Amino acid sequence: MSWNPERYLAFADQRTRPAVDLLARVPLAAAARIADLGCGPGNATRPLVERWPGAEVTGVDSSSDMLAKAAASGLPATWVEADLAAWAPDAPFDLIYSNAALHWLDGHATLLPRLLRRLGPEGVLAVQMPRNFEAPSHTLLCDTARNGPWAGRLAGFLESPPVAAPEWYYDLLAPHAGTVDIWETVYLHVLGGDDPVLRWTRSTALRPVMDALDEEQFAAFEAAYAARLREAYPRRSDGRTLFPFRRLFIIAQRR
Repeated sequence: MSWNPERYLAFADQRTRPAVDLLARVPLAAAARIADLGCGPGNATRPLVERWPGAEVTGVDSSSDMLAKAAASGLPATWVEADLAAWAPDAPFDLIYSNAALHWLDGHATLLPRLLRRLGPEGVLAVQMPRNFEAPSHTLLCDTARNGPWAGRLAGFLESPPVAAPEWYYDLLAPHAGTVDIWETVYLHVLGGDDPVLRWTRSTALRPVMDALDEEQFAAFEAAYAARLREAYPRRSDGRTLFPFRRLFIIAQRR
């Protein structure tokens, strides 16, 4: 799947805030080896480097474009292009951290316990994933995919939410961890400009649709989707648009 770093970073402040909130709850005084899975352009890697300036930090992502942007940041980190589902480091980590990446992968029942096993004693797995799939931004995306001349090309698109309920993750991780801390936060993003929710989804949820359709089909799809978003997320009296966004946070520490 293709990614556009500049488009993603158009909402850098809003996208980095959950990363910082996740990091604030990591119960490690020191960390020598850190992995940032799905590091993207490095915006969430920077707080890791700043908290543990002497650590060996590795940013892992499947997008060469994102990694090029991360490398250009000048952060003292090693950037590795790899499929996150198949990532197999040669030594354990003190912290495996992933902000808004693992929801793109299937098989969480095996993926997350496997990541825990990549940690050293008392190592921490810290994960943040969107859980906004019942919000209009996502339900209207699925509905638009099902209804139009592109339906055949987008069959099954986002039919099953990729992130389970918090309780499911607790039951999954508790047998393998000493402590498990799980919570959800709904961020109320205040966005400006025209069609801001559409611009937000262009850099994330819309990427698979853009890859599946030709240019003309995608333009028609995007116009239909945008019209629905304007009704679901109207401008307020001050000209801003409110975009509530639910996110799931998980911190699991090995015994």
